Amino acid sequence: MPNRPASLDRALVWFRRDLRADDHAALHAACRAARRVHAVFVFDTDILDPLPRADRRVEFIRDSLMDLDGQLQAFGLSHGVEGVRLIVRHGRATMEVARLAAALGAQAVYAAHDDEPAALARDAQVRGRLAEAGCMLHTVKDHVVFERAEVMTATGTPYSVFTPYKNAWLKKADEFYLRAWPVARHAASLAPWPPAVGEPGVPTLAELGFQTTDLHQHRLPTGSTGAQELLADFLDRIDRYAEAREFPAVKGPSYLGTHLRFGTVSIRRLAREAWQRMQAGSKGAETWLSELIWRDFYHQILHHHPRVVGHAFKPEYDAIRWEHGKHADAWFEAWCQGRTGYPLVDAAMLQLLHTGYMHNRLRMVTASFLVKDLGIDWRRGEAWFALHLNDFDLAANNGGWQWAASTGCDAQPYFRIFNPVSQSERFDPEGRFIKRYLPQLAGLQRPAIHAPWRAKPMELAAAGLQLGRDYPEPVVDHDDARRRTLERFAVARQK
Repeated sequence: MPNRPASLDRALVWFRRDLRADDHAALHAACRAARRVHAVFVFDTDILDPLPRADRRVEFIRDSLMDLDGQLQAFGLSHGVEGVRLIVRHGRATMEVARLAAALGAQAVYAAHDDEPAALARDAQVRGRLAEAGCMLHTVKDHVVFERAEVMTATGTPYSVFTPYKNAWLKKADEFYLRAWPVARHAASLAPWPPAVGEPGVPTLAELGFQTTDLHQHRLPTGSTGAQELLADFLDRIDRYAEAREFPAVKGPSYLGTHLRFGTVSIRRLAREAWQRMQAGSKGAETWLSELIWRDFYHQILHHHPRVVGHAFKPEYDAIRWEHGKHADAWFEAWCQGRTGYPLVDAAMLQLLHTGYMHNRLRMVTASFLVKDLGIDWRRGEAWFALHLNDFDLAANNGGWQWAASTGCDAQPYFRIFNPVSQSERFDPEGRFIKRYLPQLAGLQRPAIHAPWRAKPMELAAAGLQLGRDYPEPVVDHDDARRRTLERFAVARQK
């Protein structure tokens, strides 16, 4: 891109879910528009206050900011600018951004789009406060390849079925949309630390009111450096992704979900890697690109249909009468804590509790079990995942839950109900994943490990296992639950 004279004296870049310096749309726009550019991240108390005090995501963000601070310093030094640092604030973002912009004398604030309803409301408040001081808020696309109304049907309406959306996405995608923003080329605009805003540095978890977690024990590297490490590892095995991704005991996924969520890696970088390898004939890359397109799809659904936050995409399914009362609460607690008596479901839920991660296949299995075996409102499960997933993303989490619950766009048909035993037998045939999180079942062989209640007394005795003591009996019978689910959904459809 040709250089052009800067139109602003000073600008502020507000980092949110884009914690990297390279290929950063808002940072690139600010550096092109202003002679002096500062960067800020706000630990927003409106978001942090409701969280548990030991939250792996807060630690991930904090560590990633340390990495981002180093990237900004390096960009500045590459242009002979010393003292470039990330400004970090702790407070209400609706107040802190405007205060900092005023203190710096910024004429504009740049940030990436965020289409979550709460984020849109926050940005509206910030925009108003900035306008009162004569400062503009500019937001740009960064978190997805195609957003909002960029991929539409021939009649100009948003897609609600994935496959036509994917075909249109692939037809539109090219090098222009997948290119990186050349931030380094314009990084001479990055300004040294302004003494008027205090001392530089990223606050500790304790200073934020949080505790250190077991994040690093589970080998989740942080920051852009960690994302590059994971990506390099994944690209060595991407050709096997289409098959390997289905088996939770196998190293199949990319494990980049948390990095995508917090933007420590660019979605354009990932889509470009997948696109190029797909063009070269890699089936694994083609499958992975499809997964990235699902992510864009759910984000455009959230943009066009914000009512999905709290309501079924298909309004008729809001009429479903879900199980409620003490028995439903007991079932929900058993599901949350991995005590349903179905080993694959329980192992998956324990994986979530112990690590903050859950294999994608198991997200579908556990969601289906909650909704269609236990008959519990999908919104309760969605909220539980939101609390515990390191990579929680509202659009993807809501889309996935509504898919499993058969209430969403292009959802799993309500009459297709995952059988947790057959899913276990198919995707964890040797019970390797189950044994990892349910060691008390390690003495069982197949098929008993997939359904311990069907094991013969001699098998249980040989494994040193007593059902009801060492591992629970099933909370429900799958066949009975399936029948109740078909009745429940049929009534809703009639209404």
